[in-house]
Amino acid sequence: MLTIDEAIKSKFDNNHIRAIVNVMYTANWYKNHHQEFLAEYDISGQQYNILRILRGAKDFLPMTEVKNRMIEKSPNTTRLADKLLEANYIERKRCDHDRRVVYVKITDRGLNILSEIDAKKEAQPNDLVKQHLTEDEARMLSHLLDKLRNEKKS
Repeated sequence: MLTIDEAIKSKFDNNHIRAIVNVMYTANWYKNHHQEFLAEYDISGQQYNILRILRGAKDFLPMTEVKNRMIEKSPNTTRLADKLLEANYIERKRCDHDRRVVYVKITDRGLNILSEIDAKKEAQPNDLVKQHLTEDEARMLSHLLDKLRNEKKS
């Protein structure tokens, strides 16, 4: 097993620094693998995230709400949505009372591409997370990351 120290050829002053660098390095590593997988569908990870948000919403959502729910916040959310609109994966409408408010909703074509992606991911015997972590280890990792993110208010 390649440690973070070996991967980036570095020594760390303490385990807290090692852990944070490892989280950032591993997140980027996984993001690159995920993007390679999505390239076949000609969508980015952020566009995939938008489609998943809209699939879960089941109805129109304000674009600002989509942006708030995104894993990787982007100032280019409108541009990302424009590309999904061009591919007919989402539909868009403006608010009748405030033309600045834009609503988006996933289309049947968007649902179909997500189903196709989900099926291919499930069929992969070497899914990166399932290949390296047991169900309990994945639960523990998720718990630790939640704990890290939930800072104490003083």
